[in-house]
Amino acid sequence: MSYLGELSLERLEHEIVQLAAHVNAGMCRWLELVAEFDRREGWGSWGCKSCADWVAWRCALEPRAAREHVRVARKLDDLPRIHAGFREGRLSYSKVRALTRIAKPESEDELLELAEHATAAQLERICRALRRVSTAEANEIHENRYLTWFWEDDGSLSIHASLSPEDGAMLLTALDAAHQRLRRNSPEVAGSGSAEPPATTEDGGSAEPPVPRRATNADALVAMAQTSLDASEADSGARTELVVHVDAATFARDAEGRCHLDHGSAIAPETARRLGCDGAVALLSERAGHAPNVETHPLSVGQRTRAIPAAIKRALQARDGTCRFPGCENRLHLDAHHVHHWANGGDTSLGNLVRLCRHHHRLVHEGGYSLESHPGGDLRFLDPRRRLIHEAPRPPDGDADQLRLMADDGEVPWPGSGKRSDQELAIWILANRSAAIPG
Repeated sequence: MSYLGELSLERLEHEIVQLAAHVNAGMCRWLELVAEFDRREGWGSWGCKSCADWVAWRCALEPRAAREHVRVARKLDDLPRIHAGFREGRLSYSKVRALTRIAKPESEDELLELAEHATAAQLERICRALRRVSTAEANEIHENRYLTWFWEDDGSLSIHASLSPEDGAMLLTALDAAHQRLRRNSPEVAGSGSAEPPATTEDGGSAEPPVPRRATNADALVAMAQTSLDASEADSGARTELVVHVDAATFARDAEGRCHLDHGSAIAPETARRLGCDGAVALLSERAGHAPNVETHPLSVGQRTRAIPAAIKRALQARDGTCRFPGCENRLHLDAHHVHHWANGGDTSLGNLVRLCRHHHRLVHEGGYSLESHPGGDLRFLDPRRRLIHEAPRPPDGDADQLRLMADDGEVPWPGSGKRSDQELAIWILANRSAAIPG
């Protein structure tokens, strides 16, 4: 492939576009073959329930994509002009897919003209809006709505749903509102980029990524769920319970063992410790049974302990207001964190508690960050390399010659002086300074 580096940009662009047209024509030919195979019901001899099932199996496609390919293949013979444009490579599969949802023989000319002047994304939006839905179709879509979920092998939860258009739009609007609220209340940490994939522990338990990241739609969905639970708890006065199984030695960091949720998914020990910071804990004593499979049998359930009283919560809120992690102004869904963890003998008192947002609470537990309490109530946060995270870090020392030149000129002020600056001089100074830096 080294010869590609010798091609001019014009040649590269020409070949990319030309091959895209060939791909379009090839896709049209493939769909014509699929349509004929479907008409002959060739898929039945393989024990498949439909042509889409056969295509997904034989051609290694995702089932939903296979069903959409078969739908488009069946439509081509009824739309000769769209079919011809597809066969000649002038229409992409994305455009044909959108057109076949609404096109009829009498509307082909108008839609083809529209397709020539719109991108695939624009055409998709236009066709969705132009599609006519009968009352019967609307009722069928509503009746067929569903939401399913299942636990993945790594312990994560996968959700799949199909909603009516109006319910789907409402969900997306709510997600967007939750996303915007997260962005307003959880400023991005300087230097954060795209999220890294979630980490997992050696024993297969889930563990959050230790790096700061931007809020995602997944964060917005969790925030919506938390808001719903908060409202429910406010109405009923009862807290929602999440059951976590972890042995005492692992919880107190005296040993490393397995932790799992009540439904069976494994989590990291630090995740269990974080969840235990601000939740009611029921003590459960267990011992190994005598059955061959070594089941456990509960002996006694102790009184709930370590729950934070309402008076302390109010005082904690009044004292901290926001997340106490340096630079964080988040005020939503804050957890009460025990500075000296209660599993290691820490008490549930105002002096041993601090409010942290969910993101920084994870960093303190799973992310390797830590905090120390010092006399006078000072808290010191440390990163995984044990470097102090200052509440208001001072900027690095400036270049003495540059600062002297700016001060002597009298036009470029010291920061905070309120005087108007000479932007041209400032740019000249920075440009000359940059030019003097090696490399």
